[in-house]
Amino acid sequence: MTESVLSASSTLAASAMNPSLVAAIAQELGLSVPSVEGTVALLLDACTIPFIARYRKERTGNLDEVQIRDIRDRYEYLTQLEERKAVVLRQIDEQGKLTPDLRRRIEAAQTKTLLEDLYLPFKPKKRTRGQIAAERGLEPLALSLMRGSEAPVDLPAAFTAAVGTHADLATVDDVRKGCKDYIAEQVADLADLRQELRDWTYQNAVYRSVVKDEFREQKTKYNQYYDFAEPVKTIAAHRLMALRRAEQEGIVRVTVEYDGAPPLGMVEKYTVAAGSPPDLQEFLRECAKDAFERILGTATETDIRLETKAHAEDDAIRVFSKNLRNLLLLPPIPSRVVMGVDPGIRTGSKLVVVDPTGKLLVTETVYPVLNAEPNHPKNVHAAEKVAALVKKHRVESISVGNGTGCREVADFMQHVVDANKLQNAVKIIIVNESGASVYSASDLAREEFPELDITLRGAVSIARRLQDPLAELVKIDPKSIGVGQYQHDVNQSKLKKCLSEVVESCVNYVGVNLNTASASLLSYVAGIGPNLAKNIVREREQRGQYRSRKALLEIHGFGPKAFEQSAGFLRIPEADYPLDKTAVHPESYAIVEKMAERLGIGLVELVGNREAVDKLRLEDFVDDQVGLLTLKDIIAELKKPGRDPREEGASQKYSRDVRKLDLTRGDGVVLGT
Repeated sequence: MTESVLSASSTLAASAMNPSLVAAIAQELGLSVPSVEGTVALLLDACTIPFIARYRKERTGNLDEVQIRDIRDRYEYLTQLEERKAVVLRQIDEQGKLTPDLRRRIEAAQTKTLLEDLYLPFKPKKRTRGQIAAERGLEPLALSLMRGSEAPVDLPAAFTAAVGTHADLATVDDVRKGCKDYIAEQVADLADLRQELRDWTYQNAVYRSVVKDEFREQKTKYNQYYDFAEPVKTIAAHRLMALRRAEQEGIVRVTVEYDGAPPLGMVEKYTVAAGSPPDLQEFLRECAKDAFERILGTATETDIRLETKAHAEDDAIRVFSKNLRNLLLLPPIPSRVVMGVDPGIRTGSKLVVVDPTGKLLVTETVYPVLNAEPNHPKNVHAAEKVAALVKKHRVESISVGNGTGCREVADFMQHVVDANKLQNAVKIIIVNESGASVYSASDLAREEFPELDITLRGAVSIARRLQDPLAELVKIDPKSIGVGQYQHDVNQSKLKKCLSEVVESCVNYVGVNLNTASASLLSYVAGIGPNLAKNIVREREQRGQYRSRKALLEIHGFGPKAFEQSAGFLRIPEADYPLDKTAVHPESYAIVEKMAERLGIGLVELVGNREAVDKLRLEDFVDDQVGLLTLKDIIAELKKPGRDPREEGASQKYSRDVRKLDLTRGDGVVLGT
């Protein structure tokens, strides 16, 4: 499928839902059928996951984003599986080989792997040795040998009788070999056997790696894999990813090793007909061995490698996503003048100062001699420049990127603060600068600062990500933020999708100021894409600040669906209507107005008035459209309107007491620093 079934047009009606898939997903995920049904209906109606989780809790039974995403992924998978089943059934039927039992097994298949195993005997293939044998007329004889009860009593005579029936069957060996080729390939196509082999191999095989001769005496980052073995079923995801990378870089050879006797016995079980004459059983064992060594062994190893790779990639992406979310949701330090510092040793440290809104005020470059005495002439000169900037622009925080020399630069800045008695006003914080260089070289940065040097653009990013990490980091490709491992080794489309969903989730969780947000930030708001985000910013630049959410409907391309999905996540602090400043969705405005009326006060007096809000009895406002879950969210927002949830998170901390790492052996011997 070229398009996700759940990202299709909203013209898809809920009647397109497959009830059997809904029931299967509910059972698999341990959820109620109504919850899954309501979620799928909303997804099919082109609703976004943040919107569903926040504003459709009654429909989903209060499912969170993770659960909704799981439902979406499973529904997509099972829908694609059903579509593939239809194709497979049609193609087998066109061959005239679709039996009732085969149809039943295909329709009951729960995985794409099993479905493809069932389809394998009927799938068009390149001309194989078994097909050549069939073309030479050996198929009837080979099939009779496989059935056992229909096999000729005298096997040598049967082979001899087939000699000369085709120009390429000149000897008994030609006939014997052709029959073996045909039988081996028929056995190798058995779906149940393939699954048994995969299951056994996964449980019993070992990943083994051996260094190649040319690297044996060299030290590389893969030294621990020069002679390495670990069971397939227990190997950690990060070790498997490292093992695969070492193999791809040509440093080690990796194999999947196991005792071949048990799997060969499984193949024989499917090949050797019980009660057959001894000479036929011996021949069929030869066929089983050929099937295993020529086809099934390699196929099973490939399947195991792909399956474990997929699991390792999922784990790597999961860790990357978790780390990215934690970084994006770091608490902001808003409304402060910040100096951003991109540490540099040879080329100097780049300084910028931005105002509380992130606007660039000034740039500078200083060349302190790190680890030198404060009275060193260059350090004195650099300190004077820094102090002058801090005083002139009333800098409140200094954001130092965590690149090479960051500790030394931070110490230098601390000396400047102390020497000028600025410590009560200025805080020095080291921030994660990953991705700053990517941003500084991007089209977005060039458009924002066309005249600015690339390194100074990076310093601006470092300053702004202290003010608001989320707003600044959304400008950078999530892969370049540097909070995950092996991002270049995993499925790139899957990684991009997962990380984009993390950013989308964080942006909508926090909410966006419609009058200050960049197009990059707006593009992640539910229901708004890059093009619509640019239209919103362009309209804001031309007409001035937005005063109401309704004004969005006047923007080209901003229709009712986009408004429904996005409005609740867009805040307008300057709005004339009080609720436009909050996370209350416009569809619930009438309810809040009714609450204010019930209390005999105006909306302005209600919003933020905890004492008044506590007097409300929620049950009085429940109706067919709004339940207690939604009402509780509304009440929470009315008590703390516009609250930034990141305020409850953990902030970045940096200790200057940690200067080095000493590795000491148990007997006290220092191994290194």
